[in-house]
Amino acid sequence: MQTSRLLELFSLEGKVALVTGASGDIGRALAQGLAAAGATVALSGRSPEKLERTRAAIADAGGTAAVFPADLSEPEAPAALAERVAQQMGRIDVLVNCAGMNRRQPIAEVTAANYAAIMDANLRSAYFLSQAALPHLIAQGGGKIINIGSLTVAVGLADVSVYGMTKSALAQLTKTMAVEWAQHNIQVNCLCPGFIATELTVPLFANQRRRAWILERTPLGRPGTPDDLVGMAIFLASRASDFMTGQTVFVDGGFTAGSMW
Repeated sequence: MQTSRLLELFSLEGKVALVTGASGDIGRALAQGLAAAGATVALSGRSPEKLERTRAAIADAGGTAAVFPADLSEPEAPAALAERVAQQMGRIDVLVNCAGMNRRQPIAEVTAANYAAIMDANLRSAYFLSQAALPHLIAQGGGKIINIGSLTVAVGLADVSVYGMTKSALAQLTKTMAVEWAQHNIQVNCLCPGFIATELTVPLFANQRRRAWILERTPLGRPGTPDDLVGMAIFLASRASDFMTGQTVFVDGGFTAGSMW
């Protein structure tokens, strides 16, 4: 295979990628990575200020992005977001469902309100945004959906029961979407990060006991960074993954593969 042909497989030139959760560190890194690969990126999240900073960073790097603030936990927000992006950007080729939240609590202390909030943010939003994006993907002759999961898809961790449920459900939803929408040339895969150093995980890694526990169980011996996820995201968003669908892929430093002992 010629080098030019290989590069074309991973190019996102001419594509529009909608990235939710782009206010957060992981969503921002994925958005910047997709833009670097040539995509025009629709940035969605709850913080207009953070989205604007990401848009500016993409522009400074020579890319193109637009800001679409939204709280996808609101019932009508997913459909409205898909319509706004399609109208303003002209199309949707790639959807990255990265919006989400977590509230660490033991099962005995989880309230109905917290349960509902996490379910809405992590699962319902991805379900109905994917549904709303479907006709726009079909209109382009196919497309890609990347659901952002978690290593809690594979392992149980204390104090994150509802979060783990939503991510496991998202991995299962990935399979069903892949089967139902294959007829439309839409590939759907689930990207599961391991323990990633972000603004939200600062307290986790500041706890020396937990940090040691994580590193001891991560064969590569370090926390991940948001940039560690970018290569897989570009692969899953590009033609290079055209024959891959319904899969759950862990980018976790080997955490789910096993531990040193």
